[in-house]
Amino acid sequence: MRIPGLSLGFIPLPGAVPAALAQVNSVEWNEAARVVHESGRKLVALWGADNRDRDGTFAMFAAYAVDTGLAVIALPIAQSSATEIPCYPELSGMFPVANRMQRAVYDLLGIQASDASDQRPWLRHAAWPEGTFPLRRDFDGAQHCDNPPEAYPFVRVAGDGVHEIPVGPIHAGIIEPGHFRFSIVGEKVLRLEARLGYTHKGIDKRFENFTVADGGRLAGRVSGDSTVAYAWAYAQAAESLMAIAPPARATWLRALMLERERVANHLGDLGALGNDAAFAFGLSQFTRLKEDWLRWAGAALGHRFMMDCIVPGGVTRDLSSENAERLARLAYDVEKELQVLRHIYYEHAGLQDRFITTGRVTAQLALRLGLTGLAARASGQTRDLRVTHPAAPYDELNVKAACRRNGDAAARVAVRFDELFESLRLIRMILHKLPAGELCTDLPVPRPGAMGFGWVEGWRGEVLVALEAGAGGMIRRCHAHDPSWQNWPILEHAAMDNIVPDFPLINKSFNLSYSGHDS
Repeated sequence: MRIPGLSLGFIPLPGAVPAALAQVNSVEWNEAARVVHESGRKLVALWGADNRDRDGTFAMFAAYAVDTGLAVIALPIAQSSATEIPCYPELSGMFPVANRMQRAVYDLLGIQASDASDQRPWLRHAAWPEGTFPLRRDFDGAQHCDNPPEAYPFVRVAGDGVHEIPVGPIHAGIIEPGHFRFSIVGEKVLRLEARLGYTHKGIDKRFENFTVADGGRLAGRVSGDSTVAYAWAYAQAAESLMAIAPPARATWLRALMLERERVANHLGDLGALGNDAAFAFGLSQFTRLKEDWLRWAGAALGHRFMMDCIVPGGVTRDLSSENAERLARLAYDVEKELQVLRHIYYEHAGLQDRFITTGRVTAQLALRLGLTGLAARASGQTRDLRVTHPAAPYDELNVKAACRRNGDAAARVAVRFDELFESLRLIRMILHKLPAGELCTDLPVPRPGAMGFGWVEGWRGEVLVALEAGAGGMIRRCHAHDPSWQNWPILEHAAMDNIVPDFPLINKSFNLSYSGHDS
């Protein structure tokens, strides 16, 4: 693999994901970021590691999406003394989405982005003692913390008639916690700033207690609505570092489950969007369809959300011919009802009045700020890993990426409808082509220090899992990245110049993950 205009010693990694790793110095770190930025490519994820027990260094990793796949840059960071703050060149000047990732890396590892303009805490929330960092090797998770709650320094907006509305972190609905600070004049939103991290669960640290073979169970619980995407990305990473491939039937069943997960979430969101626009009929109809859809999975695959169905080396559940026929009939029935409901949504004047122009993100802003997933495709970005970097069996399915250009709530609704119809087509094709054979392959003991990457187009966007093996088959480091890291900051821009009562609708049109972001 190579990045045009940049000469680095990339080492290609085996596996379903076209990925390569290069170790660099700080000059090359900056140059790689500059070249990727100037070529219009994107930063997928940024994370760190504590390698002091192995070679005395910390390390920073940046994963970039390039034409040939996933280019991962590793920067070792030496520390001359125990009191010195390890630093690396910051990236947010070129990739604004890196801002919160950099702040999270410092909170968790104490590695600081030098010269970054924003050094506020992000995930800390006074949850562990000052000066300690929970992802370091010497962190004692049992130590007690009596820190008072932090007063987070929100950016203030001043002027005649400007007021602030604090919302959350505890909400009236049964949703996860997040704090939203609105600066308004009348009902018009001048600025929105979010504060997240309330559902931080220490998952990256918890991975260190799992073997590579068993870590997929935890990966599938990073964000419950994306359990298939995370489990598959983890399996890809594990299979890469063990240099194995799952059986063909397993890869096709994985794709079937991923498309089923996409359908379930789009059905739920379309109903919720109707409800937020005071159209309760839409909520009731889509909720009914989603419930039927989930019940089939519970009966056929043992779990409504297909949790623990994908493991390194293959899958744990097979599909009987009887259940395959039931799914084919269900997909046909859902498609017929969707055709009617799409017509109702598109022709309902009240819905369109609430959807059109609401929460608009232009194509230029989406590109500059790194929007990803279905929200990006609603703003004119055509990127979909199932099309641009298709892992088996997507290389045989000829996926058609849904794309709209207006970037508003109406466009995000339209993309959901388009993706529903495409996923139902893919499900029928998978059922027709599903090969016979084994479900799982044996797992060798991974080599300590081996790395692998998983990269899957989940229903919300690109899920990345970076995995490193330790001694005795244990996980040394695992980082699971949710696409919500990219999209939460852009939600703030989408709310500007709209009215406060439209924020629930804008928020739901993105439907970002708190848990996946805060993991």
